[in-house]
Amino acid sequence: MWWFDKRKRKEIWDEPIQWPIGDIEAAHRIRDICRSAVDSAEKAGGIAECADNGNNDAGKYDTKNNKNKNSDNKNSDDKNNSDRRRNKHEADRYERAAKAAMEIAIKISDDLLRDSSVRQIVDLCVKANDLRTARILFRAIQTTSIRQEVLNDHPIFRR
Repeated sequence: MWWFDKRKRKEIWDEPIQWPIGDIEAAHRIRDICRSAVDSAEKAGGIAECADNGNNDAGKYDTKNNKNKNSDNKNSDDKNNSDRRRNKHEADRYERAAKAAMEIAIKISDDLLRDSSVRQIVDLCVKANDLRTARILFRAIQTTSIRQEVLNDHPIFRR
């Protein structure tokens, strides 16, 4: 069982690829990478939303009494540091997965398979609230039906 093994688990995107691989195998690999990283992307997206809303420090300071609400709890700083490390780990995990998937997608020669794979990467980026990367990838999709599916799923790209 892997949880008894103290070595760091190897992610699917960290595994070396024996090039050349076929387009279908590359598309399968991208799908597997995106499915494996979706939980980290959602967590990274939630972190970004909290930071955008300014809620990351909400409720920690009581302005009426000029007291820090968490000053009585000595473990709160340890918990916050642990949360920050975990959040950074999830964001790094998402970024490594997206980068690996994009590197594989570039090498797919079939237009339809490449566009389908890029669509999966766009979905991953949207879940991570990485709209800048998602827009760039969306513009790379050339197949009309796949572009239409992305627009239906993510209307934010209509602008």
